[in-house]
Amino acid sequence: MVGGESRRWMILVVTTWIQAFTGTNLDFSSYSSHLKSVMGISQLQLNYLSVASDLGKLFGWCCGVSLFYFPLSLLLLVAAFMGVLGYGFQWLLIQRLISLPYVLVFLMCLLAGCSISWFNTLCYVLCIQHFPSNRPLALSLTSGFNGVSAALYTLIVNAINPNNDSLYLSLNALVPLFISTMALVPILLLRQSQPPPWKLSGAAVHSDSLPFLLLNGIAVFTGLYLLLLESLSYNTYNISVARILLGGAILLLVLPLSLPGIGYSQTSHSISNMVEVEFLELQKELIENRPTNMSINSATIDDYRYSTSTDDYSNDIAYRLQENQGRCCEVVLGNDQLMRLGEEHSAQMLVGRWDFWLYYIAYLCGGTIGLAYSNNLGQISESLGFGSETNTIVTLYSACSFFGRLLSAAPDFLKNKVYFARTGWLAAALVPTPLAFFWLAVSGSKIALHTSTGLIGLSSGFVFSAAVSVTSELFGPKSTGVNHNILITNIPLGSLLYGLLAALVYDSNIEISKQKNHLFIGEEEAILVCMGRQCYQQTFFWWGCISLVGLACSFFLFLRTSFAYDHFERNQQK
Repeated sequence: MVGGESRRWMILVVTTWIQAFTGTNLDFSSYSSHLKSVMGISQLQLNYLSVASDLGKLFGWCCGVSLFYFPLSLLLLVAAFMGVLGYGFQWLLIQRLISLPYVLVFLMCLLAGCSISWFNTLCYVLCIQHFPSNRPLALSLTSGFNGVSAALYTLIVNAINPNNDSLYLSLNALVPLFISTMALVPILLLRQSQPPPWKLSGAAVHSDSLPFLLLNGIAVFTGLYLLLLESLSYNTYNISVARILLGGAILLLVLPLSLPGIGYSQTSHSISNMVEVEFLELQKELIENRPTNMSINSATIDDYRYSTSTDDYSNDIAYRLQENQGRCCEVVLGNDQLMRLGEEHSAQMLVGRWDFWLYYIAYLCGGTIGLAYSNNLGQISESLGFGSETNTIVTLYSACSFFGRLLSAAPDFLKNKVYFARTGWLAAALVPTPLAFFWLAVSGSKIALHTSTGLIGLSSGFVFSAAVSVTSELFGPKSTGVNHNILITNIPLGSLLYGLLAALVYDSNIEISKQKNHLFIGEEEAILVCMGRQCYQQTFFWWGCISLVGLACSFFLFLRTSFAYDHFERNQQK
């Protein structure tokens, strides 16, 4: 086994570790009620703090630009120390060791969110650099572990002191720093001895599929382990049970280190048809032969048709235009339509495309609304009378989000049996979200809460993971670091709007609530808590309607991009 190739797989494993412990925004609901009580703030003000964390994603592009000037290892440490400061000061506040004005707490949440965004960007870059032919598989696997962060942190807290919510903040500050420091070793070694990915042998690229299959199998087992067995860790009378379960979870995270060599020692057993082995060569050919104008309109069709050197491609365009004639949606489907995958887009080109804005709205009204739901899970479960089960519900969302992210690899594993454009899978993944919200709007039962939370977690997790691959395919792999951070500017926007809607409905129903609950912290002033279905009923209804808009946009995006995916697939089969 070649040492450099083995380290390439070690990079993938440590990237999953980084992602697994840096999705710290997902455990906000576990300590939000305590933070709200200590600060004596309203639900609306608490919402702004969760928005601040999401607002940090606006600065993810800074990490992408910084990679041109600074080594990745240095930026990894910078991201970790931003988290130490952001969460560290919040921990001091919740412990009453310091007193901070609301504005400063807002800035600390912003800094913590920026840390998460930088971690994500660095992990995306590592996957794209070292697994160029199989980047969708690498991205779905690694980003999937980001969804399980809340479950892991809940398990750690239960193993230490399940009655201390402030532990979440201290762990959010220190654990990512520890993991990042560990990850530096293989990253630095790889820089010294790993041949560039494009110099790897064809057999090495072919053999990637078997390790990916095994790693995804371990990931699924890890998710099931956390989802099904973690409830045992809530036994406050036997913390040793929680510690044993935590040890099992850590063992599952370390286990993949024993697998990377299989792909190189047993290439004859690799499932080579599952991966796009010649993706780089094909993409290079497509980009070199691309026409100067990638959109189609009546004024430039003749120039566009003959600007490509491939006769088949010209015939494809003519056939496509003829097929679209007479359709009532011709304007929506044909205007500035994307014709090839892999075309690099600058930021200016990106924001000028209809496909991008359909994609943006689908993400905003699909995946982001699921994140807003997770930010409010603490108050949602409390208002429905299940406050004691908040951690269980947060873990459920986290685990289902994890499975949703893993499912985003389905297009790559099933492409030879059921080929479907990735944007089509994205549209299908958004279907459960409106169904879940409308169910919550008409029922406040325990089974509705748990089932809907699981469905929303699955749906949003799929979107979060698949979006990186979709961005890379539609707008170019080299521009992914910048373009994807432009896309996810919808997250703080959506978090603000959806959270504001939820907070206004929540606060307005406190006065008419049939039951009022008072939370006392020492001798502090009591805080009113809304109780009953009406606290979020209208919110669920409007969130359901908004998610239908996202579903419609994703469907139109699929129709507009299906030709580009079909053309790419036909070239693969030649």
